[in-house]
Amino acid sequence: MGPALCLVSAACFGAMGIFGKLAYDEGVSPGALLLVRFALAAGLLAVLLLVRPELRRGPAGAAPTPPAPTPSGRATLGLVVTALGLGAVGYAAQASLYFAALERMDASLLSLVFYTYPILVTAVVVLLGRERLTPGRCAALVVASGGLLLVLLGSGGLDYQPLGTALAFAAAGTYTGYILVADGVVRRLPPVTLSALVMAGAAVTMAARAVVSGGVDLGFGPWAWFWLGCIALVSTVLAMLTFFAGLRRTGPSTAAILSTFEPVVAGALATVTLGELLTPVQVAGGLLVVSSAAALHLRRPAVRRPTVPGPVSQIFAYCAPPGGPQ
Repeated sequence: MGPALCLVSAACFGAMGIFGKLAYDEGVSPGALLLVRFALAAGLLAVLLLVRPELRRGPAGAAPTPPAPTPSGRATLGLVVTALGLGAVGYAAQASLYFAALERMDASLLSLVFYTYPILVTAVVVLLGRERLTPGRCAALVVASGGLLLVLLGSGGLDYQPLGTALAFAAAGTYTGYILVADGVVRRLPPVTLSALVMAGAAVTMAARAVVSGGVDLGFGPWAWFWLGCIALVSTVLAMLTFFAGLRRTGPSTAAILSTFEPVVAGALATVTLGELLTPVQVAGGLLVVSSAAALHLRRPAVRRPTVPGPVSQIFAYCAPPGGPQ
């Protein structure tokens, strides 16, 4: 069941771009999409925590490190504020960039470009001295860079948008920063609680932006609300919960590897539902990027500094779930 749950989670996350495109077709603006998505997701997670209070303590086996001592009231307040800030600043910015890119480029290509973030996380933690640059990691980074070059240069007849590509890279870079900052929080707050706080923080930012910009139009039709509901329920809440359930049964490294199924699902769904087609060169490049991301989690380092928060596989696996990598 563990691998199956991780694959279900990857499929739910992979459908995000397709649901977004379909919502755009129904007249939904990016601002309205993000506001509704985060507000609905925060509400659903809050209800879940009320119905299942044991989730406030975190599921057994989900902690990547031995449980820390119970924090004091002031420390708990600090964690809550940090989690809200992660959503209000990091996650809101990443999601805004992602859906702005989705307006300008195909969902399948966006998924491939955005999925460079595991590679970026690896590169940054090596540069920061959190982990060693092993020959295997070096090879994975080189292969991923070559794959990304093929994705970008092999556009062929695909509608290539430089601005959309730049926004996709910015979203990947922002998500990398979010992951590295969140790494200090994920072991100290239960995962569902953390996810609810991140969604709530992002919803506050989107609401504030709507007020400053003169509001958002929520008067769209039932199909638009249906696709927005799919984004919030399927590609946010369900994706997160199935990931955590699979994570409990497989461990972080396996869960991270199985998560590379996400861009594959995104590409397949975009082809079937939206008629998007990647060129053979881009498919080959995408396979190189995805396989490199998986290879980064195949082996954990034998020696690790005591001050390092955790190996890349744990950073990726435990920070990605709050809302998924979009």
